[in-house]
Amino acid sequence: MLKKRIGILVLMMTAILFIAACSSDTDSEEVYTLQAGHSLPDDHPYHLGLLEMAENVEERTDGRVVIEVFPFSELGAERELTEGMTLGTVDLVVSSTAPVTNFVPELAVLDAPFIFNDRESAVEILEGEIGDELFAALEEQGIIGMSWAENGYRHITNSTHPIEKPEDLNGVKIRTQENEIHLAAFEEMGAQPTPMAWTEALTALQQGVVDAQENPAIVADQYSLFEANQQYMTLTGHVYSVAIYMMSKQTHDELPEDLREIVLEEGQRIGAVERDMIIEMEKESIETLKEQGMEIIEEVDVAPFQEAVSPVYELVEHQELLNKILEAQK
Repeated sequence: MLKKRIGILVLMMTAILFIAACSSDTDSEEVYTLQAGHSLPDDHPYHLGLLEMAENVEERTDGRVVIEVFPFSELGAERELTEGMTLGTVDLVVSSTAPVTNFVPELAVLDAPFIFNDRESAVEILEGEIGDELFAALEEQGIIGMSWAENGYRHITNSTHPIEKPEDLNGVKIRTQENEIHLAAFEEMGAQPTPMAWTEALTALQQGVVDAQENPAIVADQYSLFEANQQYMTLTGHVYSVAIYMMSKQTHDELPEDLREIVLEEGQRIGAVERDMIIEMEKESIETLKEQGMEIIEEVDVAPFQEAVSPVYELVEHQELLNKILEAQK
């Protein structure tokens, strides 16, 4: 009887150890599903960059990290997505910097018109000491800045006449973002800026409530602005639209260290990939707009535009950062 009891006990202990071992194996191979969101279409480089990142992460982690990508603000608009990262309810986001200024006001400096001499200067500054300082400020708000991306250069489209110099904007009703610096800049050029959400802007353009808008060429192409009375595009490049690939610090901290490093590495790499996509798609979009009958004013003397908007630099709150960026390009 005793031997029988001992035998049963041994079998029970063996079973417990086996279950524990299986449980341990399961825990070590736990799959982490991360949600990534943005506000633009699913053929935009924001989205394509996230898809490439997701593929690389899944491959390098042997399927232990799966990234689900949601375009078209399906997880919320950029402001909501950014807030979601601080709360840990959204894992990964790519967004223009404008909505992120609600959490890191210094980023608003990047929205100043003509702040960068060219794309190369912008990338050098953002990937250097200044960019590192901005990412440090971001982390204090519970967000990890992984890499700098972009949404191209903002240009002016309108329904009335070619715009070749600032005076051509006199009286033009132009839709802008709800951005104090942008509003002031167009006022300085004599335009009548009207801030509104993009969804409202499309209807306003179609109905002639506003004459013009300003956005990268890719946006004009993807939203078929040539069907919304926009006959002319002037390549002013007045704002280099900076974007960021970001990760919730809470998500970062909850991932096992080996997986965390892989996600970060791929996130740090994808910004440059996305920028290259933007450059190529920008060229393609301009050609598409031409084919659709839009007149593109390509040879633009930007100096008069720069001079016209220069007074708005006084409105920039973080003057020290602004001057640091300007000085770095002299």
